[in-house]
Amino acid sequence: MKTFDLQGVEIKGDFQSVFDYIANPENLPHWAHAFKSVARDRAVLQTPQGSTEIRLQTASSEAAGTVDWTLKFPGGEVGRAFSRVVKHKPDAVLYTFTLLAPPVPLEMLEGAMAQQSGTLGEELVQLRRLLENQ
Repeated sequence: MKTFDLQGVEIKGDFQSVFDYIANPENLPHWAHAFKSVARDRAVLQTPQGSTEIRLQTASSEAAGTVDWTLKFPGGEVGRAFSRVVKHKPDAVLYTFTLLAPPVPLEMLEGAMAQQSGTLGEELVQLRRLLENQ
C-alpha cells in the first residue's frame, strides 16, 4: 500500500520569485484545491465532509529551498507535506512536492492517496500556470 507520493514540475521563472510565492501560505488557495482561505496560522479546508478550520504551520528555508507545511486538524490528527524549489536552468526551477498519507483510517488510505495524488498533479499544473503568467 502506497503511503506517499512524490511529484514535480519545471516552472519557468527565477528562483526567488517562485520560492517567495510558494513560501507565502496565503497563496495556497490560488493553487491548492482544498484550501479555501488562509490567514496567518489558520486555514479553512474544503473536504468531502464539508469545511474544516485547521491550524497551519509553514516552515521555509530560502537557503535550502524548502517549504514544508504541518496541518493540525480539530480532532488532533496531523498531516504533513514537504516541498522544495531547486534552481535548474538560468530561467527555470524544479519544484518537487512530497505528499504523505492523509490522517485517515487504514481502510480508507489507499483510495485517499490515489485521489490526493491525482489532485496534486492538477495543482502543480495550476501552480506552473500562475507563476509563468505573472
